[in-house]
Amino acid sequence: MAKASDRQAEHYDRILSDYDRHYYDYQSTRYRERFIVGPLVEGLDMAGWRVADLACGSGATSLSLRRRFPGVELTGFDISPQACAAYEAQVERPCHALDLTRPQELEPRFDAAIIMGGLHHCAADLDTSLANIAGLLKPQAPLMMFEPNREYFLQFARDLWYRADRYFDAATEEGLAHGDLLRRADGAFRPELVRYFGGPAFFLVYNSLVFRMPHRLKQFVAPPLMALEEGFNHLPGKRLFASFAARWRRV
Repeated sequence: MAKASDRQAEHYDRILSDYDRHYYDYQSTRYRERFIVGPLVEGLDMAGWRVADLACGSGATSLSLRRRFPGVELTGFDISPQACAAYEAQVERPCHALDLTRPQELEPRFDAAIIMGGLHHCAADLDTSLANIAGLLKPQAPLMMFEPNREYFLQFARDLWYRADRYFDAATEEGLAHGDLLRRADGAFRPELVRYFGGPAFFLVYNSLVFRMPHRLKQFVAPPLMALEEGFNHLPGKRLFASFAARWRRV
C-alpha cells in the first residue's frame, strides 16, 4: 500500500504544472463551475462552515468555494507535498499531507468535505479511504464528489488510455461505480443526489490536457461545445456519461 501511495504522490508531483495549466484555465474553470461545482453545492449555504478540501491539488476548488461562500473556513489535504505547498501559497490556508489509503485516526471536526476526482486515485484501498473521510466529518455533514464513471460504455477505451498515457498511472487509479462506492462506505453515508454527465466539452474543454488540445484552439471550440454539453447532459441513464457527481450525508 505504501508503495502505491508513494507512486501516486510522485506521479502527481511530476504532472502538477501541466495539470494546473489545462484544468484551471478560463475555459476549464467555466466548465467545472457550471457542470460540477454548481450542481454539487446547490441548496447549501457553507458560509462559516469548516470544509475539508480532499485531494485538493493547488486549491482551485477551495478558491471556488470561497467565492461562493464568503467566510467559509477551508483546509486542504493532499498526498503530494508539492500540491500542499501550492495550495498554501494560493489559498493562504493550511494544507496537510494525507494518504487516504492508510488508516488514520481523525477527529470529526468538519462541517463538509469535497473531493474532486480524488477517490479514483485511491484504488489501492477504497474502503480505508472512505472510512478516513467519514472520520473527518460531523454527523449530517455533506460529502461532495466528482469521479470517472466506471459504468460508462467506453470504459474499456479509458482503461487502455490509462495504461498508455503518461498523464495517468493505471496501477493506482480506476473508474468508479457510484453504487459500488456507496456500498463500500459501509453505512457511514446516505446518498442525497447523484448525476451523470460528461459529453464533448468534458473531453475537449475540461480534459484538454488528456486530449492535447492547444490552448489557442480551445478558446474557440469551448463556446459551441459548452452549449452542446448542456443538452447532452440531459440524456437519460448513466452509460452514456464519462463521469458522475454525487452528494452524500454522514449518518
